[in-house]
Amino acid sequence: MKTAVRAQDVADLANVSQSAVSRTFTPGASVSESTRKKVLAAAQRLGYRPNALARSLITRQSRIVALVMSYLENQFYPLVIEKLSQQLQKKGYHVLMFIADIDEGADGVLADILQYQVDGIVMASTMLSPTLAKSCSDVGVPVVQFNRISDLGGLTRYATSSVTSDNAAGGRLAAQLLLARGYGRIAFLAGLEDSSTSLERERGFTQALAESGMGIAYRDTGHYSFAGAQDATRRLFDRTERPDAVFVANDHMAIAAMDVLRLEFGLRVPQDVGVIGFDDVPQASWGAYQLTTVSQRVEPMVDATVELLLEQMCGEVRAREIVVPCSLVERKTVRPAA
Repeated sequence: MKTAVRAQDVADLANVSQSAVSRTFTPGASVSESTRKKVLAAAQRLGYRPNALARSLITRQSRIVALVMSYLENQFYPLVIEKLSQQLQKKGYHVLMFIADIDEGADGVLADILQYQVDGIVMASTMLSPTLAKSCSDVGVPVVQFNRISDLGGLTRYATSSVTSDNAAGGRLAAQLLLARGYGRIAFLAGLEDSSTSLERERGFTQALAESGMGIAYRDTGHYSFAGAQDATRRLFDRTERPDAVFVANDHMAIAAMDVLRLEFGLRVPQDVGVIGFDDVPQASWGAYQLTTVSQRVEPMVDATVELLLEQMCGEVRAREIVVPCSLVERKTVRPAA
C-alpha cells in the first residue's frame, strides 16, 4: 500500500514550516505568494492532498455549515441551495444539508447536526424553536434564518439573525395591482398557518385591501405543496359566487392553482380570474403560465445570509434582521389596465 503523503513531507521538500503548508491550504490564511508557490509546487510533485478532517481537529473548525430545510418541493429553494453553496465555497466553507420533518421542525435533526461539529447553521423552509435556539447558543454555534423570522424575544436572547424579503410589502403590491385592475372578490391561498413568510404576505395583502374598504373574500391553505394547493383551489372555487382573483403565497402553489382553474373549472386566466404568485421562480416565466408574481431577490438574500453567518462565526453576537426589498413582475395572469 502506498504511504500517504504528509504535510511535513511537503514542508521538507518546499523548505518551509509545516504551519506554512497548513496556511497555504486554509482559505483566508496569511501566507506570502512566494511561499504559496513553493508549497503548491511541492504538493503537486508529491501528490499531496490536505486532510480536511485532520485539519478540523487542529483548528477546531470544521469549515462545514449546516443547511436545514423541511421541503424542497418549492422551486425557489433549489435555487437558494445553489447560490448559498457557491457563496460559502468561495469563503472556504461547505454545505451539509439536513431535511427536517415539516411538523417536527429542526429540533428532530438537532442532535445529528451538532455531531458534525458544524461552524454555523442556516435554516430555510423550517422554523427555529426556542429549544433549538438555546441549544445552539449554549454550544456556540451561530444560526441565521433564511426567509423566516421567529419570536423577536428569542432572536435577541439567543443572538439569532434572520434575512427575509419584505413579505408584507410584497403582499401590498399584489393587493394594489388586483384592485387597480378592477377585481372585487379576491381570495388568498395561504402556505402554512405558522409560516412567518405566509403570515407576513397575508398581513400586507389584508392591510392594502382594508385601506380600500375591502377584505379577503375567501381564504384557504395549500400547505406549500402542489397537491395541497390543488385541493385548496377546488374548495375556493367550488361555489356559486366564485372569487374573481386569487393571491397565492408562492409560485409553486400558484401554478397548481392555475392548472385546476383552467383544466378542471374551464376558467380563463386572466379574463375570468386573476392570479398572482410570490417568489418569481423560473417556471413562473414559462409560456404555459406567464405568471404575474412578486419577485424575491435571491442573490442579495444569500449574500446577506453569508455575511451575517461569517460575522457570528467570527464572534459577533449581535442579532440582526435584514429585510430585502421585493418587486412586482407583471406578466399575463392579471388583466391589463383599461
